[in-house]
Amino acid sequence: MEMEMTTARTWRGRVFIGTSVDGKIARDDGTLDWLTDMPARRHKINGTIEHPALIWNTFIEKIDAIVMGRATYETVAGFDEWPFEGMQVVVLTTRGQIDDPRVRVAGSVEEATRLLEDLGVQDVYIDGGRTIQAFLRADMVDEITISVAPVVLGAGRSLFGELETELQLVVRGSHATDDGLVRTTYEVVR
Repeated sequence: MEMEMTTARTWRGRVFIGTSVDGKIARDDGTLDWLTDMPARRHKINGTIEHPALIWNTFIEKIDAIVMGRATYETVAGFDEWPFEGMQVVVLTTRGQIDDPRVRVAGSVEEATRLLEDLGVQDVYIDGGRTIQAFLRADMVDEITISVAPVVLGAGRSLFGELETELQLVVRGSHATDDGLVRTTYEVVR
């Protein structure tokens, strides 16, 4: 079990992730076809947006670092193009070093936090189920944007897992996207 961290920090931990209605971020085998190729995404939703949540482009343009787990890194490293050009990338893993000059490796949340402080970053995108859970347990997440897909998977990898304490949130914006997702941005209450 990881220790809760209370050290003051200079950066904001931010999550931006897609889930199913039942809170799954991937099937048990890690696939995301239910999110990337869902029938509802082929239909357009009409309506006004009073308090929109963050959209991806607005979110990512403010990010200067990303922390992800090894499995997320291995997925992203297989893309045709590296999506995080110009960003500091930290991979949280206990499975040894990674031979990739685009990333730095940290073996724990504490080590990743020190590295982020040393880099002088301000907005950190935290990605990957277990990485998000570890940063939540360490009280290092300030904002969570969740895009909920209209599907119930029943089984799969959970976004939050088992947290030791409840997490109080304040809704900062919410809207239905044109492709059928319901996106909500929350601020973590301390």
